[in-house]
Amino acid sequence: MTAAQLAEELEVSVRTVYRDVEALGAAGVPLYGDAGHAGGYRLLDGYRTRLTGLTTEEAEALFLAGAPGPAAELGLGAVLAAAQLKVRAALPVELRAHADRVAGRFHLDAPGWYAKADDAPFLPAVADAVWNSRVLHVLYRRWAEPTDVRRRLEPYGLVLKAGRWYVVSGSGPRTFRVGQILELTVSDEEFTRPDDFDLAVYWTAYQRDFHERLYRGEALVRLAPGVTLARAVRVDKRASGDGWTEVRVPIESVEHAHGEFLRLGTDIEVLQPAELRARIARTVAELTGRYGNSGASSGD
Repeated sequence: MTAAQLAEELEVSVRTVYRDVEALGAAGVPLYGDAGHAGGYRLLDGYRTRLTGLTTEEAEALFLAGAPGPAAELGLGAVLAAAQLKVRAALPVELRAHADRVAGRFHLDAPGWYAKADDAPFLPAVADAVWNSRVLHVLYRRWAEPTDVRRRLEPYGLVLKAGRWYVVSGSGPRTFRVGQILELTVSDEEFTRPDDFDLAVYWTAYQRDFHERLYRGEALVRLAPGVTLARAVRVDKRASGDGWTEVRVPIESVEHAHGEFLRLGTDIEVLQPAELRARIARTVAELTGRYGNSGASSGD
């Protein structure tokens, strides 16, 4: 069919036909054009899409789930773009409009504001090893001494969490931060990924265990009226004349809690543990000595 015939059949302009034909070709749809009096556009005989039965909500969710940033980091940016073009081309006109509307109104940006995304130059190689079940030999930087260690990884899967990539390796399994890999060699050795391994289930359990290990201590504090803390459990159920609330808060360590609680200034009083209370008292005394009455007026 010619562009004019297609435009008449679809009730669109010829320019729209040209644009859509170009988009279909870029998406890999086997659509061919022959010039000349008897020419026109032809779809490869027998070609069919396998996309059937999408509801409006499913089409909207599909385009909302697109993650071009992470896909590009994995080396799949062009592949994702081509896939989205194919899906869009296969959608009926009314669903295509809904998908375009969602894509134009919602943008997903996973990393937090105050945490810089990892620089992970070995991410594409790790992703390729995950896909092809190849053993990795890495030089890995960890927090404990010795900091730089060599490890053999059987990469079961990759997880993106708050802008940071983690590779889950067999023999445990264990989790490694991809941005902490200093050197990487992809081996010719292959490994067998267990059929019953579920990456999502593992990650959920890993996060739960991580938080349980992270908050090993507890602090008893008083909070000023209107002040709240995440994970705080109220213990003072009596009416307080000054409106302050007594709560228990899980803490990672005395050092970490010291910094976190100081941010609240005079809106918090640490009661326990004694070590934390004493450390904050020393910090306040040092600040008082350093600044003195610099905030007072010269006439006082």
